[in-house]
Amino acid sequence: MTLQDTPQAQGGLSRLLASGRDATAPAQADTPATRFLAVLRIATGFVFLWAFLDKTFGLGYATPSENAWIDGGSPTRGFLSNVSVGPLESTFQSWAGDAWADWLFMLGLLGIGVAVLAGVGLRLAAVAGSLMMALMWAAEWPPAQHLSDGSPSMSSNPFLDYHVLYALVLVALALFRAGDTWGLAPLWARLPVVRTTPWLR
Repeated sequence: MTLQDTPQAQGGLSRLLASGRDATAPAQADTPATRFLAVLRIATGFVFLWAFLDKTFGLGYATPSENAWIDGGSPTRGFLSNVSVGPLESTFQSWAGDAWADWLFMLGLLGIGVAVLAGVGLRLAAVAGSLMMALMWAAEWPPAQHLSDGSPSMSSNPFLDYHVLYALVLVALALFRAGDTWGLAPLWARLPVVRTTPWLR
């Protein structure tokens, strides 16, 4: 698939991601558009990987050193325990600090970050990342104008926020094979398991 192909030509997002027709196609030509997508891919991957590193080692940005995951801190407790709006409020609060939630969240950040940075497995990364962003969107619940206690939610848009934008970027990177430029996708695509399993592309 090249940058001139469209999702409509492939029959929609689900067919495009599932199709193996382009799994062994040659890498795309090096153009300004493909280079821009490569820069967008690297930047997006770094966002996910940095979040993993900061939460794991407590680098002092979003996560202070005393809350580092390697020192017993919980990557999900702070965020999920403070969910105070939306139909899943109590569900998210009950998950806060659970080991399974911490591990899934951190493995998701690491897996998505490494895959997107390397330009491999972008289809799986798009699905996993979009699911993660959907859950985080539901936790913040932008449609609400007020929190459960009646205070303003400070939501600036009832539908679109950065979680939606990240999900759209991940899908675009997969659709337009952003890993072909400055990534390991050409080598990855030659692996026998990837040739026979298009979803790994």
